[in-house]
Amino acid sequence: METTPDQALAAVAERQHGVFAVPHLDALGFTRHQRQSRVERGLWIALFTGVYRMAGAPISWRGDLLGAVFAGGPHGVASHRSGACVWGVDGGDRHLQEVLCPRWRRDQHPGLIVHESKALDVRDVTVIDAIPVTTIERTLLDLGAVRHPLTVERAVETALRMQLTTLPALRATVRRLGRQGRNGAGVLRRILDERDPDQRLTESAMEMRMLQVLRANGLPLPVVQFEIWYQGRFVARVDAAYPDLRIALEYESFEWHMGKAAHIRDNARRNAIVGANWAPISVTWEDLRSGGQQVCTEIIRARQRAA
Repeated sequence: METTPDQALAAVAERQHGVFAVPHLDALGFTRHQRQSRVERGLWIALFTGVYRMAGAPISWRGDLLGAVFAGGPHGVASHRSGACVWGVDGGDRHLQEVLCPRWRRDQHPGLIVHESKALDVRDVTVIDAIPVTTIERTLLDLGAVRHPLTVERAVETALRMQLTTLPALRATVRRLGRQGRNGAGVLRRILDERDPDQRLTESAMEMRMLQVLRANGLPLPVVQFEIWYQGRFVARVDAAYPDLRIALEYESFEWHMGKAAHIRDNARRNAIVGANWAPISVTWEDLRSGGQQVCTEIIRARQRAA
């Protein structure tokens, strides 16, 4: 049975979060009159000039973003905060459609942020889930132009933890694009320059926030993901530690530490750490949100007692 243009378009839209544009319609042979007719009949919903969503298709941030990318022309890509969303790292914002394209000649839309650039190397572009997007290295570099350096640092940590990139790859991107004066290159360069090459990766975004709070309060960075052993027996692996002073730091997630079973487990774990002659200190979201002065004072006192 022969496939009609509408059936072929439906298949295209299904692969593209319900969104399509004029180049797809041209390839399938739709005339200008046919396009107008389908919009008037409510079969297609116009998102931008020459960009449509199939009526009945689920509305999603990916579909909205891909529509904005299509509106940017054949060389448009998701970037900056939208790029961070696509990659799943810190600093993203699903309420925005942030794109990078050579030239924007279309109307402005709420939530749409356009960065114009004619110098977008093919090495800095890839496709994820049908969405053209800047590579993770370029995304992290661009993120430095629109996000606080602490947020960019957490995004870098997340990307390394997810094995999306490596420190050498990030440094190579900074060397290549930093010479061109790219916005954000200075932020990423400082993060990489200040990072201890032997620093272990954290296991969560909250652990990274904890390190940032300790550093902001003048404390030395602890060793992350440290294993405590006592008399040849494994006791626990803690989020962070000052091994020379036998101080263990644990981020206490409400979700992970709620309920009777969790309470029993946590008490047993804490008692085992204390029994190994270590001083355990808990860090909560409230500590991080408030700047950590109280918990850092507790850590300083514990360090003084241990010293």
